[in-house]
Amino acid sequence: MTPDATRDPAAAHPRATWLPRILHGAAVALILSTTAPAAQETPLTYPPTPRSADVEEHFGIRIPDPFRWLEADPRDDARVAAWIDAQNAVTDRHLATLPGQDILADRLTLLNDHDVVLPPQVRGDRHVFLHQRGTDAQARLLMRDGPDGADRVLLDPNAWSPDGAIALAEWDLSPDGDFLAYAVQRDGSDWRSIRVMDTRSGEVLEDRVEHARFTTIAWSGDGTGFYYSRFPDDAKGASASAPLRDHAVHFHRLGTPQQEDRRVHHQVSDRPLLHTATVTTDGRFLVIYSSALSGGVAVRVTDLSRPDARAVTLVEAHDDPWALLGNIGTRLFFATQMGAPRGRVMSIDLADPRPTFAELIPEHPRAVMRAGSGGVLGGRIVLGYIVDAVSRLERFTLDGRPDGTIPLPGIGTTGLFMGRPDRNDAHFLFTGHDTPPTVMHLDVAANRTTPWQPPRLPVDLDKVVVEQRFARSPDGTRIPIFVIRRKGASGPAPTMLTGYGGFGISMLPVYLPEAMAWVEQGGVYAVATIRGGGEYGSAWHHAGRRDRKQAVFDDFIAAAEHLVAQGVTAPDGLAIHGQSNGGLLVAAVANQRPDLFAAVLPDVGVMDMLRFDRFTGGALWVEEFGSPAIEDQFRTLLAYSPLHTIREGVDYPAILVTTADTDDRVVPAHSLKYAAALQEAEIGGRPHLLRVSKGAGHGQGTPRAARIAQIAAQWAFAARWTGLDLRGPD
Repeated sequence: MTPDATRDPAAAHPRATWLPRILHGAAVALILSTTAPAAQETPLTYPPTPRSADVEEHFGIRIPDPFRWLEADPRDDARVAAWIDAQNAVTDRHLATLPGQDILADRLTLLNDHDVVLPPQVRGDRHVFLHQRGTDAQARLLMRDGPDGADRVLLDPNAWSPDGAIALAEWDLSPDGDFLAYAVQRDGSDWRSIRVMDTRSGEVLEDRVEHARFTTIAWSGDGTGFYYSRFPDDAKGASASAPLRDHAVHFHRLGTPQQEDRRVHHQVSDRPLLHTATVTTDGRFLVIYSSALSGGVAVRVTDLSRPDARAVTLVEAHDDPWALLGNIGTRLFFATQMGAPRGRVMSIDLADPRPTFAELIPEHPRAVMRAGSGGVLGGRIVLGYIVDAVSRLERFTLDGRPDGTIPLPGIGTTGLFMGRPDRNDAHFLFTGHDTPPTVMHLDVAANRTTPWQPPRLPVDLDKVVVEQRFARSPDGTRIPIFVIRRKGASGPAPTMLTGYGGFGISMLPVYLPEAMAWVEQGGVYAVATIRGGGEYGSAWHHAGRRDRKQAVFDDFIAAAEHLVAQGVTAPDGLAIHGQSNGGLLVAAVANQRPDLFAAVLPDVGVMDMLRFDRFTGGALWVEEFGSPAIEDQFRTLLAYSPLHTIREGVDYPAILVTTADTDDRVVPAHSLKYAAALQEAEIGGRPHLLRVSKGAGHGQGTPRAARIAQIAAQWAFAARWTGLDLRGPD
């Protein structure tokens, strides 16, 4: 499991990474503002943090760990809970003194106050899709009979709890559309409970599946049940920070207790693996991916039309990404980066006595294929490509011949394709930095796209301009940067820079209300496309992992220096923020170049690189970061670990660390220990604060109001130190 999402093999299920960002989509209304210089202020008095005598020895190096007691789960440890309460009290008092937090909260609420719709699953004439209204805490699941029929609510998570902390997670319709299997997420946790609804009557059946985590839901072709992924019964009852093992795919038959669920796939391995399942749209083949989070997967296929069929291993190694695009009969089409860092399409016919892969569509000379953007649709192969982080769609015949491009409404990002090989119509999502998420209907035969349900926005997005710039990293690598600002603005402006740089996850143009909230105040929002991601294929990812992780930090610093040198921002006007692996990123570069930044906002970051593998799914990240138990990898980790590389005697930027007490992906201990170390260090008088959200997790499933409150606090904090003057609307 990556820190940011269930990165199913080769991003085969992109909903996991799109939903947390897209369901906070919004519009922008521009107002005039001016900037004011930031200033020093009286140092804060932080809550006392007792030190312990804990020390670990790694390869002859003694590493003190005085705040290890903060690794205890605050839900079970009163001492840690009290310390968090004291930290929150100091932070809340400080944030209350900052001007503009209410202005930002009001603006973010307005910017979010429009409907967001995601592409539908279609069964016959029934369309089922997620729909988030205005400022609802959670998205509802609706059913529409026919493309223009009336909508009716299948599930409304807003009614499940008074605080909106219970969310709808993964879901899938049965082949005939009569049943819906759906996962319920509580307090932002990665654990899931799966229920089943009869879509005709709205009745929730007695079926209940527990212990699901890092799962997909995939119905069998005959509709008798579904496949899902889970851990053993005792895993959920263990400590919230305990490591996870023995992930497996199971099959649940409708009308039976979970104890009778059949384990379909499990693999004994010397390293932790995640297993997820999908079923071809004709219901014939079960495809199971096994991922070690190295970016690659093993692939096994079972012919469900044969009761005695055994799984056939198509790909045994975990070296390369593979993702099923679809099938025509016994012929399966896969996107892969095996032997092609930018991606190619391979086909295999399982009816052959000795089936083998053959190249169908070769690697593009410049563009990078996105496996989660396209598929076998309406008798064509549709492939999404990115060039310099901008999407385009291309068509191919089933024998691999180019068949033109698919028109898009502008420059942006495509994803979340929903369609079938035997249906002419398909749906996908389109969005961009200045384009709200829009469901597009694709008529495959006519090669025509039209908005399926256009977003209704009360503002003029033509007042925003997006440009792409390129910085140079110290080794000469070209680093793209998207810069978003008000049209007609010139001269340096307070700037918010973000990035990610890990796990092969691409930072593509996506509409974000928080970006617009910053821009409408006169600021600049910038996104750096750095190594470690997937924007330029697997080589770009591998160039920023393990012993090459420093390249990620170098790229981000180069982007920041470019923005200053080119006059986009003033030397004292740059803030940076990042989430999860992005939280690690901004904390690490703050240690390496504290002089470059005015404010730093690390959110749910991985901060202790010497102990990350000991908590929940952290052992899975060894493939990305390396292992603290191997000497050369330990030394690499120690060199940039945010907790261990704070520089005494150097003036640091203002830092607001944020996390959540029920985050069971990147446990809050990372942020708690890091904040304690910052507050103890002699690093200048700017504030170094901790804000811990209660009853929240890693991001997905967080109620919209809670998300707005956090962003308003972060942006007000950054505005104070970058000189952004926050003003209400004219």
